[in-house]
Amino acid sequence: MNRNTIRLLIILGTLSITGIIAVQAYWVKRAFDLKEQQFRQTVMISLRNVANKISSLYKLSSIENPVSQLSSDYYVANLRIPLDADVLEHYLKEEFKKQNLQTDFEYGIYDCNTDKIVDGAHVNSDFESSALKKTLPKTDKYLNYFGVRFPSKTSFLAARLDIWVISSLITLVVTAFFGYSMFVILKQKRLSEVQRDFINNMTHEFQTPISTIRVATDVLSQTKIMEQPERLKKYVHIIRQENNRLKNQVESVLNTARMERGKMELDIQLQELHSIINDVTEGVKAELEDSLSIELNATRTSIYADRTQLISLIRNLLENAIKYSGKKPCIIIRTENFEDSLVLSIKDNGVGIAKEHQSKIFNKFYRVPTGNTHNVKGFGLGLSYVREIVRAHKWEIKVDSEPDKGSTFTIIIKQE
Repeated sequence: MNRNTIRLLIILGTLSITGIIAVQAYWVKRAFDLKEQQFRQTVMISLRNVANKISSLYKLSSIENPVSQLSSDYYVANLRIPLDADVLEHYLKEEFKKQNLQTDFEYGIYDCNTDKIVDGAHVNSDFESSALKKTLPKTDKYLNYFGVRFPSKTSFLAARLDIWVISSLITLVVTAFFGYSMFVILKQKRLSEVQRDFINNMTHEFQTPISTIRVATDVLSQTKIMEQPERLKKYVHIIRQENNRLKNQVESVLNTARMERGKMELDIQLQELHSIINDVTEGVKAELEDSLSIELNATRTSIYADRTQLISLIRNLLENAIKYSGKKPCIIIRTENFEDSLVLSIKDNGVGIAKEHQSKIFNKFYRVPTGNTHNVKGFGLGLSYVREIVRAHKWEIKVDSEPDKGSTFTIIIKQE
């Protein structure tokens, strides 16, 4: 599946899901508004019936529209006469039960003499009364009136949208499934690209030493080569060098596979870091000449580590510094003590790494993008291997880098 096809699938899928969510939200809103309108009508009818029953009780004429809505959850009804709170509560409970309004409500009776709502209570959905939690707002609309507020109106209405809640949950599940599917597709696409790049790089890296060895063996197969000992020695050295290079590449792949299976076994012993650094750099000092600076400033240099893995760690970082340093490399290997730690750093003056890539360079097979070509070949396994070695020893690794200004890799080793 190519990039354009995946992009088209994501766009179409996103548009479809967005459309479904928009339609779902629209109908849920319409359903809620309808329920709210029905609620309002039911409350208006109930309070009108209560007001008319009270009027009938006191032999007063009925009022055609005794109820006014002051807010979405607050209503007032004209009384015309003072009224006992128990009588009002009885009629409210009776009427709300009849209309199936089983939700919390608060009522209060306004007294024009004191200009206060003097009596009231909070009634829960089971029609049990308790003290009024909050004073109800006043109005100048009527001389004597009672007010009723529904504090749980929104949750009461939402509970009656069960079918819409279920359909919304299904929509969310579909959306989550779509998002997960896109994540898996993109991840598989990325892994496919990584695998392809790895195979291409591995083929190139293996072909180079193999071709060099083949050419060298063709030269050595000539009978006259025995008469030229210096030339013979040169080509034997080339074969040995390329063979070691091929061996290191194979070991790099095998070590990565071994780490994935969790089979990295460490032979932890007391090691002398400066001695190991000197051993690793011995072979490249002549090649780098004045380009390599070794500053061994640490005074406490004994650490517990696996010697083989520590040598691989230093060699990987040093080889990276050499590969990415350009035509005039300047590489500094430095050690120093800091509090209870031994700090090893390898600094180069190479191409550097942009901030957005620094968190990914330790991922397996990851290589900093440089367009369609890589000037420096490799598997993208070196730094991943370094990180696993650091983790296995419970050390810490940091990178400080800027494009075109070089990179500094720092290993912080805790000392006992």
